[in-house]
Amino acid sequence: MSVNSITLVGRAGRDPEVRYFESGTMVANLTLAVNRRSRDEEPDWFNLEIWGRTAQIAADYVKKGSLLGIVGSLKMDHWKDRNSGEERSKPVIRVDQLELLGSRRDNAAPMDAGGSEPEPGGTGSTGGEEAPF
Repeated sequence: MSVNSITLVGRAGRDPEVRYFESGTMVANLTLAVNRRSRDEEPDWFNLEIWGRTAQIAADYVKKGSLLGIVGSLKMDHWKDRNSGEERSKPVIRVDQLELLGSRRDNAAPMDAGGSEPEPGGTGSTGGEEAPF
């Protein structure tokens, strides 16, 4: 039996970077800072890759500092460095589930034409903690 499942709670290190493909699919990439138990330690940083409808939710509602909960799997991205020709790789978390955990104020989105905030589907709302950056 094999298991490749990762659950993290942390804060977005930057606004999502979104790319659209000719097929209509989209991907959002961002970093997630996860604090250690001790406040004296630096947070751990993770690269996130989010696809499809969940990527659209990230693009619409996630901004730098947003408190997020994610469930996903670890994968390795591999590429050849254009300058040196060396093989490179980095670990990436492919997100399957995304939860917006901060308060409504933390996750505030632009007002729609009707003057009310859009309501993201399937999101929780709990108090936040200090951002690690």
